[in-house]
Amino acid sequence: MWRFHIQILFVVLQKSIPGHGADVFPALMPKVIPTREESYLCTPIRLSEDETYFIIGFKPNASQHTAHHMLIYGCTEPGSTNEVWNCGEMSTTTDSAFEASASPCETEPQIIYAWAKGAPQLELPPEVGFKVGKGTTIKFLVLQVHYAHLDMILPSGDDSGVYIKFTDKYQPKEAGVLLLGTGGFAPAHSTTFFETSCEVRDDREIHPFAFRTHTHGLGRIVSGWKVSPYQNWTWSLIGKRSPQDPQMFYSVEDKNLIITADDIVAARCTMVNDRDWEVHVGATNEDEMCNFYIMYWIKGNGGPVRPNSCFSQGPPHWSWRGWEFGPRLKNIPDLEASQI
Repeated sequence: MWRFHIQILFVVLQKSIPGHGADVFPALMPKVIPTREESYLCTPIRLSEDETYFIIGFKPNASQHTAHHMLIYGCTEPGSTNEVWNCGEMSTTTDSAFEASASPCETEPQIIYAWAKGAPQLELPPEVGFKVGKGTTIKFLVLQVHYAHLDMILPSGDDSGVYIKFTDKYQPKEAGVLLLGTGGFAPAHSTTFFETSCEVRDDREIHPFAFRTHTHGLGRIVSGWKVSPYQNWTWSLIGKRSPQDPQMFYSVEDKNLIITADDIVAARCTMVNDRDWEVHVGATNEDEMCNFYIMYWIKGNGGPVRPNSCFSQGPPHWSWRGWEFGPRLKNIPDLEASQI
């Protein structure tokens, strides 16, 4: 069953907002009791189809002991009609207490927010908001929680999730998230670069204002870049961070940075594998991930930038320089890309 009480909550709050202020609604797990660690569970929130809203802030409600990470997706339709379902697309771990696996969204998922490692709440800049509801392709929000440990979940169930701050006041700068990531593996006792890049095809000016990094235990530095091949292969830093810090959205290095058509967005995760075995990209804590999130705003019609993700197959076959596959980028800032 859909969570229609959330839809009703939206309508009631909208009618009670004086002077087009902001309000908060809970995108929380409905007191679930997971039975397997490393499981990914999703739950949908249906939005009112009669109103347009702008999401302007996020306050996490989670413990990093219980939740390895959480994501909020924007969907036209969720991946399941159940209240809770298994939704780890890379994971082989499913929780038999819930429906067999389905994606978070039926088609075209849009990441709106991500949290891990005790990151604090996030407020978007003035006049910036994620546009959802009427007149958009986002008719549902889907909360995904990757459960780490279950020993602190109460008998009454878990309500990890995010309190979402929203308004019906028009925000002229529409927010979006671009996700960069890789596949691949790190050999035993090695330092390995996991790299990806994609050319931007959108004709609008893209203004990055925040970034987030994500790896598991082997990640040391994750950096993201704007590369301008028609300006002598100039590399401009979007942001870099140790992924072992709180995995929040941090402000970009250059507040005036603009990404335009024919620029390239690129990311590198520097992994140090001191284990006696190779470690592959995968869904569990024993695997690895390489992700760099760019949160941006744009003006004009057309919705968020498409495509909204940029993935490579990663090492050992794919690299910025093009070992076997890759774009053969030039003027690569090797030291700066892998050091704080």
